Amino acid sequence: MSARHTGPRTLVVRLDSAGDVLLAGPAVRAVAAGSAYTAMLCGPLGEPAARMLPGVDEVLVHDASWVGFEAPPVRRELIDALVDCLTARRFDRALILSSYHQSPLPAALLLKLAGIPWTAADSEHYPGTLLDLRHRRASHRHEARAALDLAEASGFALPPGDEGALALTALPDTAPLTGTDPYVVVHPGAAVPARAWGPARAARAVAALEEAGHRVVVTGGPAEKELTADIADGIALDLGGRTSFPELAGVLAGADVVVTGNTGPSHLAAAVGTPVVCLFAPVVPAERWAPYRVPHRLLGRQDAACAGSRARVCPVPGHPCLDSVTDAEVLAAVATLSEPDGADVAAPAAPGGADVAALPVPDGADDGRKEPEDDRKEPE
Repeated sequence: MSARHTGPRTLVVRLDSAGDVLLAGPAVRAVAAGSAYTAMLCGPLGEPAARMLPGVDEVLVHDASWVGFEAPPVRRELIDALVDCLTARRFDRALILSSYHQSPLPAALLLKLAGIPWTAADSEHYPGTLLDLRHRRASHRHEARAALDLAEASGFALPPGDEGALALTALPDTAPLTGTDPYVVVHPGAAVPARAWGPARAARAVAALEEAGHRVVVTGGPAEKELTADIADGIALDLGGRTSFPELAGVLAGADVVVTGNTGPSHLAAAVGTPVVCLFAPVVPAERWAPYRVPHRLLGRQDAACAGSRARVCPVPGHPCLDSVTDAEVLAAVATLSEPDGADVAAPAAPGGADVAALPVPDGADDGRKEPEDDRKEPE
């Protein structure tokens, strides 16, 4: 991508998984529209998604000790290498994107050590001098919209014609993998088991979709090859472990509908504009994590006992929030999303291409939605 010629050199930080990075996409495009150069600092799980986001000129990778389910130990040499890397790039500004339950302050400390003069983040905790813009997230905000709110409070805006949906750069041709006949994707796995169907339940759904006349493609990562083989069971096309991240995006883009849990492929499908039947376990709130700005149906018992628990493994015997979803519900949701104007959410057109017009950061942008000076400087 060609660098822009006006505005600051800006760093966007999102250190979580691929799905989290995809949800940062609208905020990244807003930053890129007002920056001469835009880099993204992400974790190793988010790197493939970051490399496909429009507006990103460079991707930097750090496996942070304060993020992830299996976070690495703190190692001085790795922290020093990260600070040196950021210092060498002479960023003018940085935005730290994090989920509502996470603290941006460890990252903010490292950015200040790297000499980045202006840093913004949502923070419920007193930041001292670590943040120049301490932004307060609006209640009940979707993660993608909350990230864009922070970008806007920092003086950035989406370019004209960009309606703020998720988006990716060019996709590969995946017809050699899937064939050219219409198909529905079932992605049965998830990094968090509580957010996925049980294998037996997923296998029954695949069989029901095939019996209803749908051609089914089952997808999964390299660690899920045994799972996808069992679920495909010889009746569906099994692509488990056979796709790179861009190829998975292409496979999802070619599908009529994607059936998946609240996991990365749900957001990947949204980023390529494919309708989603999302099996949504209520361990986290749907208002923050549902498929964004794309036609979708949410299935699952949102009043289950696990609601709001953020549990990784289902704490309720039988996994009732998801495994109680019937074949009839799945088939009806797929049928609805396959029909014109049959969806809950209309998907706006995604912006085309990686380069967007440069917009200057307006005067006074540092003030954004800044907290009062005495609130920023005095301990709470």
